[in-house]
Amino acid sequence: MKTNSGNFFEDFKLGQKIRHATPRTITQGDVSLYSALYGTRFAVQSAESFAKAIGYSQAPIDDLLVFHVVFGKTVPDISLNAVANLGYADCRFLSPVFPGDTLNAVSEVIGLRENANKTSGVVYVRSTGFNQNGKEVLQYVRWAMVRKRDNNAPAPEAIVPKLPTEMSPDKLGAALPAIDVSKYDFTLAGSAHRFGDYKAGEKIDHVDGMTVEDAEQQIATRLYQNTAKVHFNNFAQKSNRFGKRLIYGGHVISLARALSFNGLANAFHIAAINGGRHVAPLFAGDTVFAWTEVLDAQEVPGRKDVGALRLRTLATKDRPCADYPYKKGDDYEDGVILDLDYWALMPR
Repeated sequence: MKTNSGNFFEDFKLGQKIRHATPRTITQGDVSLYSALYGTRFAVQSAESFAKAIGYSQAPIDDLLVFHVVFGKTVPDISLNAVANLGYADCRFLSPVFPGDTLNAVSEVIGLRENANKTSGVVYVRSTGFNQNGKEVLQYVRWAMVRKRDNNAPAPEAIVPKLPTEMSPDKLGAALPAIDVSKYDFTLAGSAHRFGDYKAGEKIDHVDGMTVEDAEQQIATRLYQNTAKVHFNNFAQKSNRFGKRLIYGGHVISLARALSFNGLANAFHIAAINGGRHVAPLFAGDTVFAWTEVLDAQEVPGRKDVGALRLRTLATKDRPCADYPYKKGDDYEDGVILDLDYWALMPR
């Protein structure tokens, strides 16, 4: 059989290492399309002149575009038969990526747990993205619920990895060269607010909303070479529990990140993702809103140019965020679709 039906839950083994196809060279065209899809406006990634003025050799690729491209490499082997991607942890951006760089990825299975219904299980993988020189640019853990091929296949021993709840500040900043803050034009960046202007406990409503269209999310997933069936095949998805295509979770993350510019314009670099959870599904026609809570503000050891903000960004569907929707008790409020905990670096 020459075609690939993807791996099912019983195909994964603890410690298994998978080298993923296909290497992908990121071009300026990819950058333009990413901007068109999400409307991202962070100055360092938008303007070559701005990036060079503060110390970059050229404008870097948006961190989440790097994430999605590396993630997309893993889909045919890890989550082609996934019911849903569930969450992320222990994610670090390790080196800047520039137009012309070629990315590839390798994953290791670090945990397995069959679900009680015996029809699927959760697969935990640690994936690493490399550039053309073999340098690590990104590493993260994710877990996905994957269907079983044979519901009677024996369950593996349940092993759920222990993952850190947050990245230590001393591990941040590897993907950000030293910048010259005196050359950082806050007017052109879109906000006068620096690292010291944000305090733990502060809440920011990003105000704007963006309606999602099926065509956009399909273009986005194709841009990342993400082949997950739930995003593309409407003929097949009509028979699933939702009766329609599911919007790629990473699409939600990028939308929330783009919306966060209104309030966090100078938080131009995501250094790490401490944890993320897709709380509820998103579908075409839904409108995404977002708000952010500042969880912590820390100096980055050895850096006088930038500080680190630990941020929790919540995305919602069809629910503006003026009242900062989050949880009621242990359950998320209606409308919340994403809970993302990350460190962003900002000029001091």
